[in-house]
Amino acid sequence: MPIGIITSVGAILFGGIVGAISGKLMSERLKTGLNMVFSICSITMGIYAIAPLKNLAAVTFAVIIGTSIGIIFHLGDAINRGARGMQRFISKFIKGPSELEEKAFEDTLVTVIVLFCASGTGIYGTLTEGINGDATILISKSILDFFAAIIFGANLGAVVSLIAVPQLIILTLIFLLAHVVVPLTTPTMIFDFKAAGGVLMLASGFRITHIKMFPTADMIPIMAVIMPISWLWTNWVVPLIN
Repeated sequence: MPIGIITSVGAILFGGIVGAISGKLMSERLKTGLNMVFSICSITMGIYAIAPLKNLAAVTFAVIIGTSIGIIFHLGDAINRGARGMQRFISKFIKGPSELEEKAFEDTLVTVIVLFCASGTGIYGTLTEGINGDATILISKSILDFFAAIIFGANLGAVVSLIAVPQLIILTLIFLLAHVVVPLTTPTMIFDFKAAGGVLMLASGFRITHIKMFPTADMIPIMAVIMPISWLWTNWVVPLIN
């Protein structure tokens, strides 16, 4: 198993456990404060990822088309069901949230799943490791993920550690496909891909503190359509415009 993926998955697994344990010792004020801090960090990282984009129109089209695909195929509903299943499993061993908190709990858990499993940096880092064995990006991201998992674990409990399972499956599949995908990309496509991931991080940051409940789960297909759209825009549309 690639070292970068092991590190990334381990960061979520153990960070979630540490957060669940330490959360009992934290005041509600501290938990709320840390949650808000991570929200602004997510927004900041989203802005940073979007800044170097090459084709604003391509990213915009990808956001619209990708989100439409997610909504049409009810991807958000499927991920919500998965989140509820994870909570039911963990509640057999550890007490879950109260009924009054259930909706907010599920909304936050879905946001966390998207952040950890559909991050542009995580996917790009996995592709990089798959093509040349360089795990630097994933290891660097794992440091942030570890502390993020602690923050969310303190608020949501040990269920956060279970996100390591779908993350492992997704990153492993991307790793195996790296030799097929990476040779087909260009630097412009990579910049636009990272920007699309930045849009997801922005939406997640707003959603974490309930500023605006963007359908982040339905937005995941953005990451699948951005590269083809970026290529089409660069090679077909831009020559026509010029």
